[in-house]
Amino acid sequence: MTGGVTLGQSGIMVRQNDITIALDPSHPVDCDFTFVSHAHVDHLHRRGRKKIKTQVLASKETTLIAHARGYEIVDAAEEQDGFQLVDTGHILGSRGLLVGDDDVYYTGDISVRERAFMKPAKVPHARTLIIESTFGRPEYVFPPLSEITHKTNKIISEMFNFGIPVILMGYTLGKAQLLTKLFGHWDPIIYDSVAKINSVYSELGVELAGGVTHKQAEEQKLLSKNRPWVMVAPLMSERNAFVREMKERYGAVTIGFSGWAIGSRYRYMMGLDYVMPLSDHCDYNELVEAVKQCRPDKVYTFHGFAREFAESLCEMGFDAEPVGNGHDRKAEKTLSLDSFQ
Repeated sequence: MTGGVTLGQSGIMVRQNDITIALDPSHPVDCDFTFVSHAHVDHLHRRGRKKIKTQVLASKETTLIAHARGYEIVDAAEEQDGFQLVDTGHILGSRGLLVGDDDVYYTGDISVRERAFMKPAKVPHARTLIIESTFGRPEYVFPPLSEITHKTNKIISEMFNFGIPVILMGYTLGKAQLLTKLFGHWDPIIYDSVAKINSVYSELGVELAGGVTHKQAEEQKLLSKNRPWVMVAPLMSERNAFVREMKERYGAVTIGFSGWAIGSRYRYMMGLDYVMPLSDHCDYNELVEAVKQCRPDKVYTFHGFAREFAESLCEMGFDAEPVGNGHDRKAEKTLSLDSFQ
């Protein structure tokens, strides 16, 4: 019996015996199963004109959030014989895929750190682990969440004393909902695209501050240069027209939240006033702990610093290698999976 992992133009494909599984493909693929780990757009695809025969595996939350973002996941199953969907703690509804009892575990994007309403992922044992490596270099180690919230609250408080508004900026799906929850006590105004996702989270049982939307605040003339306010908005650079307008009209200060903020150049590259290293991914140390928790015989790394992380794991005694080169999705490379039976 044979199996393998292939990286092609559509993404990672797992073959086990006579079954093929597409993992977060970038476009529809003819295969037995298609797994959608979560509803970030780089993990979704539009339905093509050609009918594709496949059984989709995805969580209910992912299906609903994807629909709110204009993507349709049809006839998705949360339960299927031979597969288990495992919470990965990345965003609401994010799942990893365990194939068989312990044959293969694909993490998708993963976080083992508790953040507001997001619980840490538990990594199951699997003989073959396919793990994301977005922050797979030793310099990417994030501070505790309490430190980030303390620093942010201090900045907001100081700005309030000077009558200066503050815009908290994070990815529209995932990060912005955390910011809404973590800083809800400031009664933030919610950017309209964030409010749309917040409403889906609320429907799924996550209580978030109601807050007026940016459009409502403009109509009700709630924004003022002389009266401080807080807004939760998507992550944008200083070159964005909205950011320029908020600075010119109201003198707003921007705080961006991203794991990439660990790098000293990130704040200047984005042109933000402050940045905070808050991520929905594992940092380097957490990735290593996730691998140890899985206890795999074989590790494949993908995304971000795939090659560097695989090299680090090899130095620790793991049998690890990147799927493809970690950057070129068009490169095709087939790897044997000795752990498949």
